[in-house]
Amino acid sequence: MYDVLVIGAGAAGLTAAIYTARKKLKTLVVGVDVGGQMNLTSHIENYPGTPAMTGPALMKLFQEQAVQFGAELVIGKIAKVEKGANWGFVSTMTNGEKIESKTVILAFGLVPNMLEVPGEDQFFGKGVSTCVTCDGPLYKGRAVAIVGGGNSAVEGLLEVANYCTKVYSIHRRDKYTADPVTLERLQKAQNVEFVKNTVVVEIKGDLGIKSIVVEDLATKQKREIPVQAVFVQIGHKADTSLVKSLVQLSPKNEVAIDDRCRTNIEGVFAAGDCTTIAFKQTVISAGEGAKAGLECARFLSGGKGITIDWS
Repeated sequence: MYDVLVIGAGAAGLTAAIYTARKKLKTLVVGVDVGGQMNLTSHIENYPGTPAMTGPALMKLFQEQAVQFGAELVIGKIAKVEKGANWGFVSTMTNGEKIESKTVILAFGLVPNMLEVPGEDQFFGKGVSTCVTCDGPLYKGRAVAIVGGGNSAVEGLLEVANYCTKVYSIHRRDKYTADPVTLERLQKAQNVEFVKNTVVVEIKGDLGIKSIVVEDLATKQKREIPVQAVFVQIGHKADTSLVKSLVQLSPKNEVAIDDRCRTNIEGVFAAGDCTTIAFKQTVISAGEGAKAGLECARFLSGGKGITIDWS
């Protein structure tokens, strides 16, 4: 029986674990990986108090700190969270293993949106990827495409432009939504071709990807572009299927919380990108994780030992 089960090992989950473990609460963190969406970030320079670094490097620091204070970490996926027969909660992993805990902190982040076009499923992991940092170096000296126009897409373009011969930026709109400072760096890349107002309609290949077919949204004309990899960077969505029968969800399928990271179920807290917070940023997820950890500790102590309001 754990005092706290944290579901998710990204910025929110690991920060929550730091706070609960420091309160000497028996804490278990379960995540499909360490770092979550930060593993997709090759360059982060706006996390306060740290120099510019990769997302995985920053998350390694979070992990080390959580473990230092006594949190346990298991790589795996939770399939369902239910109330216990008498009290507490029982969480079932995809391998059938069950975990009992007095409280639960939901911090499982978001999952990537996919293109949902022919060839995507066939070549996923064989050229189709959602992680530039993880898989980009595999295509050094080759031609690749990155789909999307936000920060993740543009940061990915900047990274692969350093070692790929040709990079195609496929974006369904005319303007990019990435930060101006990031876009400014991208303009200096000589091997990036911008293919705007265009969507991918098919991915072709045999053992691996050989090309993508794109369609101009205005003219409906199609074009085949030779590439060996496609990196999908078109945002994320909340996969709350593991708690859809337990907690209240928003119309966007996010976990509904109040200003103290409490859900509508006593003993269940939530933090980070999987919740209804307005901004999906690493520093905000970390702050929300701290709030969830403190509120969880307060709940387990019967409301004692932690001051909420100054007097």
